[in-house]
Amino acid sequence: MNKAFEIGNLTKDPELRTTPDGRAVCNFTLAVNRRVKKEAEHPEADYFRVTVWDKLAESCGKYLAKGKKASVIGAVSLQHYTDQNNVIRYYMQLNATDVEFLSPRQADGPAEEGGYVQVEDEDGNF
Repeated sequence: MNKAFEIGNLTKDPELRTTPDGRAVCNFTLAVNRRVKKEAEHPEADYFRVTVWDKLAESCGKYLAKGKKASVIGAVSLQHYTDQNNVIRYYMQLNATDVEFLSPRQADGPAEEGGYVQVEDEDGNF
């Protein structure tokens, strides 16, 4: 069984497009931090190219953005291509069947620290 569960942050805004036969497809890259010792200044990360289809692709294109945290579940495959210098490059492709948006939704206006928006009720209470 090939099923992976990854949690990470998008490295750039997702790319949503439609195939010639009318299916929505969304592609984005997810950076997943590795657990490292506290001495390291910057954690190491693995990068997954994620592909999502149909209605879930439309939702990803609408609600995800660079820096947002998401969890993805799907099958992973190792892919490769040859770059301009004739060097073979490898990458991990994850064909997602489930995506969960983990960053809080932002209301109109700037977000408070940590990405959360503080909203007051009609009486002015938080």
